Amino acid sequence: MNFDTFLSDVLSGIVSGTFLTLIFFFVKEKIFSYPEIDGKWYFEIETVNTAYIPYQGMKLYYVAFISYEGDKITGSIEKIYELSSARTQELIGTERIRGIVKGCFEKFYFSKDKMRLHIIENGKIRESSHYFDLSAVTSHEMTGKFFSTIADQSGNVKWQRDSFQ
Repeated sequence: MNFDTFLSDVLSGIVSGTFLTLIFFFVKEKIFSYPEIDGKWYFEIETVNTAYIPYQGMKLYYVAFISYEGDKITGSIEKIYELSSARTQELIGTERIRGIVKGCFEKFYFSKDKMRLHIIENGKIRESSHYFDLSAVTSHEMTGKFFSTIADQSGNVKWQRDSFQ
């Protein structure tokens, strides 16, 4: 075995391995990076199905503050506006209903990222649960479906960075 050939092969392997590592790192961090989902969000839920007919077509608006570490999401929400057949009302101060957010973020490299959230809302009459399955997640907008224990509601949800007008 020739020492020069051996040394040349080792150096070639080190250089090509380092180059491939840098390429994979760049692709993961720049092309397939996690969206920036930390911070303030506004979301609208629209009831499509419900066991309580007056809630049909109802829209509720919330403000949320979320943060994530790894794939775990935490945060809080406040209901800020209600638009239904029963009433149209902006909720201010003590009228706002608060809740806690927990969830997870799923990164997919060849399809849309997903986020699943469970919100426990501390309503005026009782505590309730909402589940969000957000299937189109970006740094500025998220859309998907929601399910709630309040009157067995389900429907569409849209999250965005700017408030709804």
